[in-house]
Amino acid sequence: MKATNHLLVGKLYRLTISPIRTIFSCMHIKSVLLFLLLILGVVHTISAQKTDKKLTRQIAQIMNGFHGQVGIYVHDLHQNKVVQILADTVFPTASMVKIPIMIMLMDKMKSGELAYHQPFTYSDSLVYPGVDMLASFKSNEKIELSKLMLLMLSLSDNTASLWLQQIAGGGTRINALMDSLGYQQTRVNSRTAGREANRNAYGWGQTTPYEMANIMERMVAGHLLGQPYDAKMLRLLGRNYWDEEAISQIPADVFVASKNGAVDASRSEVLFVNGKKASYIFCICTNHNSDQSWESNNEAWELTRKISKLLWDYYH
Repeated sequence: MKATNHLLVGKLYRLTISPIRTIFSCMHIKSVLLFLLLILGVVHTISAQKTDKKLTRQIAQIMNGFHGQVGIYVHDLHQNKVVQILADTVFPTASMVKIPIMIMLMDKMKSGELAYHQPFTYSDSLVYPGVDMLASFKSNEKIELSKLMLLMLSLSDNTASLWLQQIAGGGTRINALMDSLGYQQTRVNSRTAGREANRNAYGWGQTTPYEMANIMERMVAGHLLGQPYDAKMLRLLGRNYWDEEAISQIPADVFVASKNGAVDASRSEVLFVNGKKASYIFCICTNHNSDQSWESNNEAWELTRKISKLLWDYYH
């Protein structure tokens, strides 16, 4: 073990043994030992994760000359190697904010406050300007919660999404859940009291490449809300209609769970790719983009496709 790891373990020992003696004085010694093993497991995980320097150089080369700000986080789940470029920088989520909304809805299902096939009554007062499928519904029509979530995640229907944000309890409650899960930067800003300045800076929501990727990673591992809720969320994210950017560079027979977001000056995407020889998490966030066009050759979308292709080829 490296000297730095010895120091870390020693510090953890000093910080934990005394509290353990107090807190666990009435517990069986086996429980205390299990607690210590968990701590040592965390130390091992932290020390085992390494930066893939070769891949970092290749991604940086593709990013060179981009007219805007780019943040990247990649985690190779087979080799436990990562790439981090501005991974802790805050970026707009655009429609990626629909992942936290989904998590809050699923948490309410877990607690029994909502049911997956629960019917809701649509009102045309919910219409959000734009081209949305739900906006074509007649007032007083009924639709199941499961179908609203399909519209939000697969088609990125904003009318459905804002309604679901309301059903989930609003931005304040969603943000409290994100905080309880350990995410300090992933937040809903729109229609959320006290976050007006953040909305002006980042729009509907905000996150970092690392946090959004880690949300996906914990979901994959079943460690976000637990099973069967994490599995259900992955299935929902595996039905993305908007598949012409990062997903387009991955073979069609490979499972991909993803969500992307786009506004004029920001294009972002997070995905879990699970193939026979490759399993990885990839999140790219961009901001302050000079190219604000909506054609397929938009600079940020082209960058996303190039990096996605590089990752697939690299891991094979």
